[in-house]
Amino acid sequence: MLKAKSLVLASLMSALFVGGVGAAELKVGYVNTQRIFRDAPAAVKAAKKLESEFSKRDADLQKMAKQLQAMQENLEKNSVTMSESDRRAKEREFADLSRDFQRKQREFREDLNLRQNEENAAVIEKANKAIKQIAEADKFDLILQDVVWVSPRLDITDKIIKALAETK
Repeated sequence: MLKAKSLVLASLMSALFVGGVGAAELKVGYVNTQRIFRDAPAAVKAAKKLESEFSKRDADLQKMAKQLQAMQENLEKNSVTMSESDRRAKEREFADLSRDFQRKQREFREDLNLRQNEENAAVIEKANKAIKQIAEADKFDLILQDVVWVSPRLDITDKIIKALAETK
């Protein structure tokens, strides 16, 4: 996949140069998507929104994990002195709680991933609009994202983050 992207980029660049567009006339910019997700106000707001949305469930899971740990320690410590029926009942209770915990933990991760994807899509949509506006206003010929390396002089990420901050 990376090879194909590199090949497409190389072909595009050579076509631009061969087609009569000189190096001085070509205006290229780069946007660091990871920085957008980390630093853009919309991304920071989305992260805080997700944190508040999922904090209670996370706290409940942590509480349940501590309860399981305490039950396990109690079983290991007292299983020798318990009657066989009490020990089995406690082991069954532990196994039931453990299954319930694993199910809730899996559901939590799935729900969180789904919401993160929704919020990230909204951030990307806003960023793409800002990129297009800046590209048109500043007359860029090409804006790249997600490349292996780029010269810092081509990086317009700060400009995009600033534009996103202005369009709350």
